[in-house]
Amino acid sequence: MLEVEDLQAGYGAVRILHGLSLSAAKGEPCALVGANGAGKTTLMRTLCGLLPVASGRIRFAGEDITHWPSHRRVEAGLVLVPEGRLVFADLSVDDNLRLGAITPHARTRYRDRRDQMFALFPRLLERRRQAAGTLSGGEQQLLAMARGLMAHPRMLLLDEPTLGLAPVMCRQIFELIPKLVADGLSVLLAEQDVKASLSLATQAYVLENGRIALSGAAETLRGDERVRHAYMGM
Repeated sequence: MLEVEDLQAGYGAVRILHGLSLSAAKGEPCALVGANGAGKTTLMRTLCGLLPVASGRIRFAGEDITHWPSHRRVEAGLVLVPEGRLVFADLSVDDNLRLGAITPHARTRYRDRRDQMFALFPRLLERRRQAAGTLSGGEQQLLAMARGLMAHPRMLLLDEPTLGLAPVMCRQIFELIPKLVADGLSVLLAEQDVKASLSLATQAYVLENGRIALSGAAETLRGDERVRHAYMGM
């Protein structure tokens, strides 16, 4: 579904990603793990078109999207749920979901999709007319995920979805991801919680200083002594 080849990107003249290559299969959860500052968010922003590619190539569903604008990537089905949630604080839950249905295809099916989101996230239904900025951090994360799903993505890029959340909400989000995959969605998850990420993913990559340090089956990496020592405290 997603192929990244020898990618270099960053902020202006500052390179953050250095020749990074990875792939994520269709209909599977793929984990991108690493410490804070490893380049996970930079990669996510580059994949969705918010940062330009300095060199290398990005392919999505067989198409070369390296230089596509971000809105075209969303229309193709590649959708980012950003780090920090970034909900529209002054707008209601309902209006945030409406803005998520940004593509022409999604707009025509807005009400049906919104009802699906309320079934998936019952707490949002309870707060549908409440301003998003008054929700708890966990509720805002659920709203950010629902807003992303409103666009009918083929692949969801989840950037640090559990950052700063209470353990009970973290568990809820990690339990939700396999359900989304079971419905046919491909997921690329960037997370600092290495143990939980490797427990739900099939394929995984360890990112260090903008480079892939390790890669392979998530189950194999979970048992790797280097990963256990450096990221799991074992």
